[in-house]
Amino acid sequence: MIMGSLFGLLFALMLFGVPIAVALGTSTILTSFIFTDLDLMGYPSKIFDGLNKYTLMAIPMFILAGNLLARGSAATRIIEFAKSLVGHLPGGLPIAAILAAIIFAAVSGSSPATVAAIGSVMYGAIKQAGYSEQFAIGTIATSGSLGILIPPSIVFIVYGVTADESIGKLFMAGVIPGLMIGGMMMVATYFLAKRAGYVGSKKASFKEQFKAFKEAFWALMIIVIIIGGIYGGIFTPTEAGAFSVMYALFISMFVYKDTKVKDLYKVTLDSALTSSMIFFIIANAMVFAHFLTDEQIPQQITQMIMEANVGPLMFLLIVNILLLLMGQFMEPSSVVMITVPLLLPIGVALGIDPIHLGVIMVVNMEIGMITPPVGLNLFVASGITGLSLKDVMVASMPMTFVLLIGLILVTYIPVISLWLPNFMYGY
Repeated sequence: MIMGSLFGLLFALMLFGVPIAVALGTSTILTSFIFTDLDLMGYPSKIFDGLNKYTLMAIPMFILAGNLLARGSAATRIIEFAKSLVGHLPGGLPIAAILAAIIFAAVSGSSPATVAAIGSVMYGAIKQAGYSEQFAIGTIATSGSLGILIPPSIVFIVYGVTADESIGKLFMAGVIPGLMIGGMMMVATYFLAKRAGYVGSKKASFKEQFKAFKEAFWALMIIVIIIGGIYGGIFTPTEAGAFSVMYALFISMFVYKDTKVKDLYKVTLDSALTSSMIFFIIANAMVFAHFLTDEQIPQQITQMIMEANVGPLMFLLIVNILLLLMGQFMEPSSVVMITVPLLLPIGVALGIDPIHLGVIMVVNMEIGMITPPVGLNLFVASGITGLSLKDVMVASMPMTFVLLIGLILVTYIPVISLWLPNFMYGY
């Protein structure tokens, strides 16, 4: 009765267009008031306790660092470096866009920021080179989704806080799946371009490649510093976020000199608005999660599934279907905050590694970012190109299929996600 009322009210509010954060808080408080004798005055302290976590400080820092780099010429320099490496292949420019998105994802940690930064430069260049709009927009919209899988990833931070798992292990677990899926997208683009008769540009000489590398060096170094620093034990993921802000500010203002003091207000304001939205969702999701725990709803669902003899393979299939559906309507952090308290206890009971489950969730959220009706990357790509949402969606379908194949591989071959964290952390 309580579980049905809670979720029924939640989805009813969402159906009427109520923001997800407000829907989470409202459904929880109303259900608590009507069906239980829980003390509602205790919820503010639970919100404070939930947000009073050191690791959450990394979120606004990585957002600010990504916005600083996206505003300047870092993205353009990364693109030129990628073009020098793969521009000569059939489908070279779209492949370069995917490669640049992979690199920039490791800089920004944000999917929409990656689409905006790479797409604003590459869309026109790909079209001018004679490629169809499908190649131009399809690769840009879909490759940008890698921003929430390749570390540093804000969604991984949210999952780690919610599941009480190591952010460092989650970051490392996203490396191989991110590179694998990005590589699959590049291979698919190569064969699609070759079949369509597209040819690459003149192959860049080693001297030209080295020059492009030098131009992009300072932007590329942030990846080495952040990832190397975390796994070298120099600093925590949260400290890495603070360092990334200082580094991005330094190279934007004093190395590339494309960000002025007057620009900092707008960049900081945009970052604060994005961070506030995420933290408001987290705050309400904390209330939701505490209510689930108090009423032992996850335990009830776990018992039902165990009694139904659902094995790990079938459970993972159910998880993927559920997350794909939710990802079409909700922002990734919201989905993670809602589903982790429900799915994680069941997964652990069935012997599924929490780190592996986290990677599965994030890959599902990648696909959700490029599927209607609320796929955020579709809207960003539509805004950049001026194309309708329908045209962007159709152009993205081939690469969406590649992402689905990647999801199946990551889901049912756990070693793809777990080998690197197991190797680095020795467990």
